[in-house]
Amino acid sequence: MEPVKKRIMEQKKEKDVVILAHYYTDSKVQAIADYVGDSYYLSKIATKVPQNNILFCGVSFMGESAKILNPNKTVIMPDMYADCPMAHMADVDKIKEVREKYEDVAVVCYINSTAEIKSYSDVCVTSSNAVKIVKSLQNHTIYFIPDGNLGRYVADKIPEKHFILNDGFCHVHTSIKKDAVEKAKELYPKALVLAHPECTLDVLELADYVGSTSGIIDYATESDAQVFLICTEMGVLYELELKNPSKKFYSVGHRQFCPNMKRITLDGVLEQLETMRNTVELEDGTYANARIALDQMLDLAE
Repeated sequence: MEPVKKRIMEQKKEKDVVILAHYYTDSKVQAIADYVGDSYYLSKIATKVPQNNILFCGVSFMGESAKILNPNKTVIMPDMYADCPMAHMADVDKIKEVREKYEDVAVVCYINSTAEIKSYSDVCVTSSNAVKIVKSLQNHTIYFIPDGNLGRYVADKIPEKHFILNDGFCHVHTSIKKDAVEKAKELYPKALVLAHPECTLDVLELADYVGSTSGIIDYATESDAQVFLICTEMGVLYELELKNPSKKFYSVGHRQFCPNMKRITLDGVLEQLETMRNTVELEDGTYANARIALDQMLDLAE
């Protein structure tokens, strides 16, 4: 075993740390994690692990969510500058404005958001449970924040409700263009297109399957097809290839890369295991209100 990996294993055991990693982190980071998954899976796991310390290999909103759900545990981030631009693409004043205009509105907040935005929301969702949760709400009017593409996808699945969409977006998924998918299909005519709902509508219309990161992995694993075009961040290739060594997976463009997720490195993981310095801290009021929205998600998703 490499010295850095060996030291990581020693330190996490010695300091009672569980390592969680998102599918979009580097493959070397995923390989040393105790649990690897998408946002929904990791948010559930964070509430069930016995360790007193959580090292979260992901971007800032993920660490915040883990801390909100586990206020008595220490949550550590390998890189405090690993952030998600979309998480900041919603506005508290706009939420208040929509609430004043629509009495029956439910503010539905994608988990890819800051703790502050969650604290002003009614319920959180992930890409894997958004349709199910929004369908279960009694409210007719839905203000979906911050991702406009995921909101549009959910709205298309639930036409009986009135949706107000935000203009936030994921720069990785919106960089996947229709013409790039079409060119990739020409190169690999037998390939199935698997797309994340953060992609734009014209890309989703070309997809054979639309779903969360974990949904994409499950679909490819269960499918009889042998070739796939993957329309999401390419960190997911590690798990896809691990589970399906005989199948082929291709990207559809060179920009399917999240620089923030790739800030997480083995050296950063080891440094934080040794120092326990990059702890997630939130104000008490933010904790309490954001916890309501996250608990609602976990309850309704079950």
